[in-house]
Amino acid sequence: MRGANQSSVSEFLLLGLSRRPQQQQLLFMLFLSMYLATVLGNLLILLAISMDSRLHIPMYFFLSNLSFVDICFSSTIVPKMLANHMLGSQTISFSACLTQMYFVFMFVDIDNFLLAVMAYDRFVAVCHPLHYSAKMTHQLCALLVTGSWVIAILNVLLHTLLMARLSFCADNTIPHFFCDVTPLLKLSCSDTRINQMMILTEGALIMITPFICILVSYILITCTVLRVPSTKGRWKAFSTCGSHLAVVSLFYVTIIGVYFNPLSSHSSEKDTTATVMYTVVTPMLNPFIYSLRNRDMIRALGKVVGRKIFSVQ
Repeated sequence: MRGANQSSVSEFLLLGLSRRPQQQQLLFMLFLSMYLATVLGNLLILLAISMDSRLHIPMYFFLSNLSFVDICFSSTIVPKMLANHMLGSQTISFSACLTQMYFVFMFVDIDNFLLAVMAYDRFVAVCHPLHYSAKMTHQLCALLVTGSWVIAILNVLLHTLLMARLSFCADNTIPHFFCDVTPLLKLSCSDTRINQMMILTEGALIMITPFICILVSYILITCTVLRVPSTKGRWKAFSTCGSHLAVVSLFYVTIIGVYFNPLSSHSSEKDTTATVMYTVVTPMLNPFIYSLRNRDMIRALGKVVGRKIFSVQ
């Protein structure tokens, strides 16, 4: 076995989602369509928010950041997978694998923090509507987003450095479509107990703390809404939170199921299916979830699409 900071493996093989040629063609078209829908949908959200002055409020500021992160998140994974299929290659270098892993989980962490920030924004809007403008200042919003980026960058840097110190001596086949933490740990011929301990402690703390903040925010929101006398008023208050709750559910169920279990309990098939949900499906669905039930967003998107059609004509 080599030293802790060396590796006999210079590249890995990403097996993807299927080895059958017919299934590979179908999956290529499916993932290409989903990626294009993700980029287009989130770009439209960004354009709509930037062009409509009525959407220049904290809720949409956080949503625009979430859309930007979702574009970057999908672009870290899907283009490489599609390129491998087009070129007939499954290889990814050791350094490129660690780089991909770093950016994937950096964007996962930022998504995690942004969802918590958005829950706090909804809590202030519903529970303290008269003080909303005073509490959710531009400076606070910028600080919350900047803090999310800084913490995510430093957290994932720690886990990437811990991964870089491991040795990979024999098998270099990753039964996955990107460089994920769990398959890499299984391939290592080093002692991975420190890595696993850090994932289950520090990594869990980073993920669960925002989740607890979201739960507390929505418990307080529910208590406030239930005190509203009219049914119409209750529905209006809950409707502003429904989209965010749907995204939170999609995101956390898969993340917790994949990463915060002992390594021995993982299977490549279950992990791959779950990671498709949060890496590809959720970023694609976010624009639809946030826009379909939001009249302001629908109106802003209508203006953007209308302008594009008019300019083409």
